Amino acid sequence: MPSRKQARLAEIREFAASVAIVDEAGFAALRQRLRPIGEAGLRRLLRESGVPLAPVVEGVRQEDFDALERTLSALAAEYDAAADRDRQRLLRRLVITAKDHARFAARSARSETKRREKQEMAEWALVWLENPGVFSTWAKLRKATRERSSPL
Repeated sequence: MPSRKQARLAEIREFAASVAIVDEAGFAALRQRLRPIGEAGLRRLLRESGVPLAPVVEGVRQEDFDALERTLSALAAEYDAAADRDRQRLLRRLVITAKDHARFAARSARSETKRREKQEMAEWALVWLENPGVFSTWAKLRKATRERSSPL
């Protein structure tokens, strides 16, 4: 008998087979279909399933700096294209949550390297929050600087 997680992943893959990308409406439909499940839990399962995700559904990835840059840049493009302030607030909330998670991870990191890495990820989110429109350019410059300096 499949575990609850395996059953949910199967449902996600079945749903994803009928769409090109899981967008916000698809996310809401899946959340209803897989009730009870929280946003974070569903987002985690969707990422694990490997199905294509819209930037707002994927959220901010923090497993490495490449994923962080890619997802924050995608959210910056969404922010620039936002039709109203409510949409922009939604995007800012996603980044604020990611910043808070990075700060928590930094405080609870067991190694100094991991602590510094997560602190810098929180700083990247703060740059995004300060001015999403310049984030992508800033990130490219920051990565070039990081590569020339000592690694974390």
